[in-house]
Amino acid sequence: MNQEYFVNRELGLLAFNRRVLAQAADVSVPLLERLKFLCIVSSNMDEFFEVRVAGIKNQIRLNNTQTGPDGLSPKDAFQKISIEAHKLIDHQYKIFNDVVLPELAKENIHFLRRASWNQELKNWIEDYFFRELMPILTPIGLDPSHPFPRVLNKSLNFAVELEGKDAFGRNSGIAIVQAPRALPRVIKLPESICGGNNSFVFLSSILHAHVHELFSGMTVKGCYQFRVTRDSELYLEEEDASDLRVLVKNELSHRQFGNGVRLEVADSCPLEMAAFLLSKFGLTFDDLYQVNGMVNLVRLMQIPDLVDRPDLKYKPYNPSRPLELVKEEDIFKAIRKQDILLHHPYQSFNPVIELITQASRDPHVLAIKQTFYRTSADSHLMKALIEAAQSGKEVTVVVELLARFDEEANINWAAKLEDAGAHVVYGVVGHKTHAKMAMIVRSEQGKLRRYVHLSTGNYHQRTAKLYTDFGLFTCQESICRDVNDVFAQLTGLGKSNKLKHLWQSPFTMHSNLVEAIKKETEIAKSGKKAHIIAKMNALLDKDIILALYKASNAGVKIDLIVRGVCALKPGIKGVSENIRVRSIVGRYLEHTRIFYFYHQGQRLVYLSSADWMYRNFFKRIEICFPILDAKVKKRVIKEGLDVYLKDNINSWIMSADGSYYHRAKRGKALSAQEFLMHSMGEEFVS
Repeated sequence: MNQEYFVNRELGLLAFNRRVLAQAADVSVPLLERLKFLCIVSSNMDEFFEVRVAGIKNQIRLNNTQTGPDGLSPKDAFQKISIEAHKLIDHQYKIFNDVVLPELAKENIHFLRRASWNQELKNWIEDYFFRELMPILTPIGLDPSHPFPRVLNKSLNFAVELEGKDAFGRNSGIAIVQAPRALPRVIKLPESICGGNNSFVFLSSILHAHVHELFSGMTVKGCYQFRVTRDSELYLEEEDASDLRVLVKNELSHRQFGNGVRLEVADSCPLEMAAFLLSKFGLTFDDLYQVNGMVNLVRLMQIPDLVDRPDLKYKPYNPSRPLELVKEEDIFKAIRKQDILLHHPYQSFNPVIELITQASRDPHVLAIKQTFYRTSADSHLMKALIEAAQSGKEVTVVVELLARFDEEANINWAAKLEDAGAHVVYGVVGHKTHAKMAMIVRSEQGKLRRYVHLSTGNYHQRTAKLYTDFGLFTCQESICRDVNDVFAQLTGLGKSNKLKHLWQSPFTMHSNLVEAIKKETEIAKSGKKAHIIAKMNALLDKDIILALYKASNAGVKIDLIVRGVCALKPGIKGVSENIRVRSIVGRYLEHTRIFYFYHQGQRLVYLSSADWMYRNFFKRIEICFPILDAKVKKRVIKEGLDVYLKDNINSWIMSADGSYYHRAKRGKALSAQEFLMHSMGEEFVS
């Protein structure tokens, strides 16, 4: 297949971040939320460099010249990525400086630069420096006995250019000052000083103004903030590990000192100083990002919480409770009556917490089994499982220790669970456990009944308010039996059993999806209506893309709703003319994975924890489950697919060349997320 028919993964991720950045420039988005979107882009770009760019640089270092489906070698890909990443970050800071900051100032929210400080403010800042900062700062002068320090990943640092000799007669000319992570990067100023309660000063500005106090008797010629981003992948030999938890815990400290992949400096930093810093991290000028402002916009994420201006934020939203659980408080009884669909964040995540909490205290519940990929530090679910284990119930928890950037939190929870008497396992070596499932075994009238919860999203009570996901409560025995078999694989040994309903990675999900696409293709070839709709975070798998191209040529209508990177190109004559791709970027992060096949009117619908990527199909434990209840299926199609295909507010359409354009607002304006909030929110549901 022609390499021009595929989009490069990293360039696709940068395109997604451009769509997120567009939210920061959108005047219809509340102003403080626009600031948040700027921060989200910075956070996304940090991970992009820590993982994706780091991986490509490692391939270059190993002289790997193998090309991907897009035809790019690692070296060629890096050059294109560098150009696009520089453009994106320049645009981000332009929006920050030229649009968002002036509009915040109009609302009397000020970030005061040194040039605007009056004498009273200077006095307050000087006192703050000596009282709060100077005691914990450690300047390091560079000389033979003080080599360049080990700079932590993504930490804020200052390169200070000096002139003169110190008390020992030393004159290195350069010192490094690292800002401890405990220090706030933005300080709110007292109302009495500024005549308003929403004025802030950057930590970097305070340090710039008083850095000379750290070098008594010497002249500071320049002070330049910088930040290095490092390779944050954990390189583990899992097969050789006797205790995976100990291995991961030991390796976490190395993440702070991986190979450098990006250097950020203020644009006031001279090229000579930038070149010196680049040399210390083994980087080149392609890796240098000069920014007009603070080098870490992520730290501005706290500002909306510090500013009491609800008119500049999204209106608070109260999710509703499923009607089935309003009518019946006993969750087990409600599930026995019917399958129950939860649509987050439009419907509350609380019923999931209530199910596990009720199970932990119910004398009829004998066992609870659950997977965890990511969860919150104050997880009510984990606390309920600990309570269940302490009360003598059989509790089994599959904790994924290699959930990137959540490893430490998961290690801590695993230890607490084990201390409580729960069985804790870490899945299967070489395969991350990404499936989202819980199973409860309950004794009822002398027989055992199983209840399960399956989901497209993590068991994370905070992100359940920010991410869109579907969850399903069911006690259908055929589904429960499949879930039980998957848990048996994760905790024990033996061959995989043939599952009746669930598709499972790494065994059957990929082949079943390809087969489902092929069946729809054959239906189209016979002259009958054929339609595929799929919603996911990413589409990268080459075999799936080729199957979709064949389906398109056979006449299958294909609608893809892909939030992030999509390697498939739609609308190419003779290749993908019947395929449309759109991305929805709005208030909530789109996270649902839904697969729909018209199948001669049967309308087969599946929900999954997996995106259409090689890693999800072959390197992870994933599940894909069918929606068997007709009422629930109708809801998934309406709420998860139909309304998104009609969205003309937050919808971006992919062109045949892989670029995106904002969908024109023709006819009545419709935002899928706004529609679902208004139709499902607590104040609108009786």
